[in-house]
Amino acid sequence: MTAVLGLDTSNYTTSAAWFDGERGRNAGRLLEVPAGRLGLRQSDALFQHIKRLPEMVRSLEQLDFRAVGASTRPRAVEGSYMPCFLAGASFGEAMAHVLGAPFYAFSHQEGHLAAAAWSAGRLDLLEGPFLAWHLSGGTTELLRVEPEGTFLRTEIVGGASDLSAGQLIDRAGVLLGLPFPAGKALDALAEKDSHSDCYAVKVNDLIFSLSGMENQIQNLTARKKSPAYVANFALNTVAQVVRRTTEEAQSRWPGLPVLCSGGVASNRRLRAALPQAIFAAPEYSTDNAMGIAILSHRAMKEEFK
Repeated sequence: MTAVLGLDTSNYTTSAAWFDGERGRNAGRLLEVPAGRLGLRQSDALFQHIKRLPEMVRSLEQLDFRAVGASTRPRAVEGSYMPCFLAGASFGEAMAHVLGAPFYAFSHQEGHLAAAAWSAGRLDLLEGPFLAWHLSGGTTELLRVEPEGTFLRTEIVGGASDLSAGQLIDRAGVLLGLPFPAGKALDALAEKDSHSDCYAVKVNDLIFSLSGMENQIQNLTARKKSPAYVANFALNTVAQVVRRTTEEAQSRWPGLPVLCSGGVASNRRLRAALPQAIFAAPEYSTDNAMGIAILSHRAMKEEFK
């Protein structure tokens, strides 16, 4: 079987994936973050990626690669840069050279969108304009997406102006004694509480701030509210502000589908709040290399058609 190899070395996950035009498989592993810390220095993340990439590629059990692709930067805009992506980019270019195969570079964000569309059974979304949320530990952006050849041109039209939804969730989780990244654990904790309370975040021209919400969580914890209540309060707030912003965006661009990607998009509360949206399968909401493999396969087909 011939396939394309995709690599993604994001801030907290080392991933490799193959895609053959229809099917694919992703292998990923979270970076190790010491207990109680809210992240890693870029040099530490880069070191872990370099150590783990060979293991991830071997675990795919797929060696007949016709092309290699990698995420080389966070977003497809000038000046977008993060050292951790150097690991996948350099490893991928070296592999492509040895294989005598083409190498394709995409952004981490483009990979998220492609993986979300494919895992939802909607690769057709990549053929026309659509709205998309990229909800992760570093990004809470509402995008208007247009295909541009084999690339996805994105325009930020809304989202968080300061703290990302993922940062808020992680900080709430660590405050409650949960491991970092805290998304899955906070989701499970919130299911133990059934209240619908949330913080009324203001939305102005599709933009909102979550820094005030962090203060609310700290106050609730200081008032000895149960951990389950605090977790539920945090996730209810994120779900409701994303829902309201989505509805406003849909009124501006009627008819455009809405795709949700990024690790926060795997949250059950958010999925229930946006029945009109298209969500990535949970395993392809978090950081993965599948989208990079998909985009690289499309680029290869276009180059050699």
